[in-house]
Amino acid sequence: MRMLTLLSIALVLVAGAAWAGETTTAPAAPAAAAPAAPAAKATTHEVQAEIVSVDVEKSTITIKTEKGQATAPAEGKAVASLKDLKPGQKVTLVCLDDEKGAHKSVTEIKEPAVEKASAPAATTK
Repeated sequence: MRMLTLLSIALVLVAGAAWAGETTTAPAAPAAAAPAAPAAKATTHEVQAEIVSVDVEKSTITIKTEKGQATAPAEGKAVASLKDLKPGQKVTLVCLDDEKGAHKSVTEIKEPAVEKASAPAATTK
C-alpha cells in the first residue's frame, strides 16, 4: 500500500511538472527586478536633405529629399542642433532605424560635405 501511495505521488508530480512546462501564461516579473536584456545594436543611415521647417518645442524636423517631404522626431545630439537650422539649408541627417529597418528618428544633424570646385590651372610666365 505504501509503495502504491509513493507511486501515485510521483505520477502526480511528473504530470504537474509536464503541465507547467507547457503553459506560458505565468505573470511577468517586474521590470525593475529583471536583469536588463542586452540591447540590440541600433542601425543608422545617412540622408541628404533640405530643411523645410523645424519645431523646437516638439523636437521635430520636416525635410525634403529625393523621395519627397517627411517629418521626423529628433533625439540625442539632433535636438540641440534644431535651433540652428534654417529653411532651405542643406544637411546630412543621421537617422536611427528600428529593428525592421524602418526610419525611427533623427539622431544627428551634420553639414553636408562641401564639394570643392576644380580651380583653374595656374599659369606661370
